[in-house]
Amino acid sequence: MISQRYYLTILSSIPILLAQVFLARRALKQIGTSRPGLRLWRAAVITAAILFLAITFTEFNDIVWIPRVLAASAQALLNLYGLISVAAVAIFIIFELAANRLPVSFRRDRRHVLRVLAGTAVAGPLAAAGFGIFIERTNFEVCETRIGVRNLPQELNGLRLLQISDIHLGPFLSVRTLARVIDSANELKAHLAFVTGDLITAKGDPLDDCLSQLARLRSDVPTLGCLGNHEVYAEAVDYTAAKGARLGIEFLRSRAKKIQIRGAALNVVGVDYEPFERRPNYLRQTGSLIQPGAVNVLLSHNPDVFPVAAAQGYDLTVAGHMHGGQVTCEILSPALNPAKILTPFVRGLYRKGDRACYVTRGIGTLGVPARLGARPEVTLLTLTQL
Repeated sequence: MISQRYYLTILSSIPILLAQVFLARRALKQIGTSRPGLRLWRAAVITAAILFLAITFTEFNDIVWIPRVLAASAQALLNLYGLISVAAVAIFIIFELAANRLPVSFRRDRRHVLRVLAGTAVAGPLAAAGFGIFIERTNFEVCETRIGVRNLPQELNGLRLLQISDIHLGPFLSVRTLARVIDSANELKAHLAFVTGDLITAKGDPLDDCLSQLARLRSDVPTLGCLGNHEVYAEAVDYTAAKGARLGIEFLRSRAKKIQIRGAALNVVGVDYEPFERRPNYLRQTGSLIQPGAVNVLLSHNPDVFPVAAAQGYDLTVAGHMHGGQVTCEILSPALNPAKILTPFVRGLYRKGDRACYVTRGIGTLGVPARLGARPEVTLLTLTQL
C-alpha cells in the first residue's frame, strides 16, 4: 500500500498527465498522417510514459541503490518539466479561448497577433523557472518580526529568537551555501537559536555535515530544536537527536526545556513531526508540558498544530515545513499558493487572540530546485510586551 505521505504526489500528477495528453493531441494534429511523424510521436509518448512511471516508482519505493545525486536530479528535472508544461498549457488555452471568443467581425490580422502572443507567452513559465532556480533559490534574506506576548516579563522584553528551518542539505543546497547562511545568522547575535526540522531530504544526504554547520550557531543558550518529516522519511530521527546532542544541539522530543533569562522563565517545548492526517490527535501529550507563570514556546515542524497549541496555552508556536509555498503566484492573488491546500498557516505571523505563530519560509527546496514568490529566509523573532 502506498504511504499516505505520497498522496500529494498522486494529486499533483493529475494536472501533469492532463497537460501531457493535451500536448500529445496537439502534436498528433500537427503531424497528421505522416508515417515518420507518427513513429516519432509514438516513440515520444512511450518514452514520456516510461520516464513518468520510473520517477514515480523511484519516489514511492525509495530505491536506495540509485545514487542520491542521480535520483534527485532526475526527479527535479521531471518535476520542473511537469510544472512548466502545466503552466504553459494553461497560458496557451487561456489565449486560445480569448481568440475564439472574439466576434466574427474582428480583424483577422489582429486575431492572428493574439495567437502569436499565445505562443510567445508559453515561454513565460520557462523564464520564471530559470529565475527561481538561478536567482531566488539562494537569494536568502533575514526576516525580522516583532511578536507581542501577553504578560511578557520585562526581563524578556526584546528577547531575540533565531530560527533556521527546512534546510534540505543535499544536491541542491551545498555545505558552502549553508555555511554562508550560518555566518549571516550569527551576525544577528540572538539570545536563543531554534532549528525546526528537515535538515535533509532523504537517505544519502549529508546529515552529519548539516549538524556540524548547525553546531556553529551562536547564542546565549545552546541551540534547541525539533525534528521534521524528512528525518522520519530518512529513518534518521534517533541518529539526528543523538548526534545533535553530542554537538550541543538539543532536539526536544515531546520534552520541555526551562530556561532562566535574567530571572524570568522561558519554557521551550519541542515535538516530533505530526502529520496532517493526524489532526484529531495533534499535541496529545504536550498540554502537560506547559509551565504556569512562564512564557511557553512550542517548536513544531508542522504549523497546522497552531490552533491546538493556542488552545493549550502556548504563547508562541515556531514552525516551518511549508517553505512559504516555495513556488507561488501570490503576486497575482493570495489564493495562488499551493501550500494553502494543506493548511492556512503557510508563511509569516499568525495570531489567535493573545497567542502567536510564526511560520518561516525556510532555507532549502523540495521537489523542484527553485523558489518563486517565496524567498528563503533566516528568521529573527523579537518578543515584545503586548
